[in-house]
Amino acid sequence: MDLLLNIFLSAKMFGMEIFDKSDFIELIVPFSLNIFVSFIIIRFIYYPQARRKDYLFTYILFSIIVFFLFHMLSSTKLSTGAGLGLFAIMGIIRYRTDAIAIKEMTYLFVIIGLAVINALSNKKVSITELMFANFTIMGIVFLLEQVWMLKQESSKIITYEKIELIVPEKETELIADLQERTGLKIERAVVGKIDFLRDTAQVRIYYHEDSSKTTA
Repeated sequence: MDLLLNIFLSAKMFGMEIFDKSDFIELIVPFSLNIFVSFIIIRFIYYPQARRKDYLFTYILFSIIVFFLFHMLSSTKLSTGAGLGLFAIMGIIRYRTDAIAIKEMTYLFVIIGLAVINALSNKKVSITELMFANFTIMGIVFLLEQVWMLKQESSKIITYEKIELIVPEKETELIADLQERTGLKIERAVVGKIDFLRDTAQVRIYYHEDSSKTTA
């Protein structure tokens, strides 16, 4: 049994080692620390204040993919030229001509990041490391999309003229009035810019996607 295990661990596929114990430990330990700290900051510090699920989705995935990319770079598993090419590719996300929603931009980043990880991995990367990176990203995207974020929250900014209702003491009345006017099941409303000259205010309303189907 030990002989078969040693043969498996020393085997190669396409010139890449199937499993490298020391490299895998160097990957899994800092990855676990990174995802733990990032999750605490994003879920328990940022989210209770902002309540933005789209950014929550973005921050977690950005943290994971950037970790995998720079782990390989710092381990000299990707060349300097590849690193420069990576930043050039990522520039596509910033310098775009059409506006992209934050969630769609995140998926774009995920696809580009995976392509870079898989295309630029070389013989210094074991098959186990590569599969771990791919399946971890895929699994977390699935969990965020299908389990944690089952009800996707959307938002709209509207111009509201009943400024007597924008005070904190009348939040319930404000939401009730907005629900009656829009036909949406509004979870919360955040008051933004107030124009006392025109007696209007900018109000961002948050609602679940499934509730908007009733108004379509």
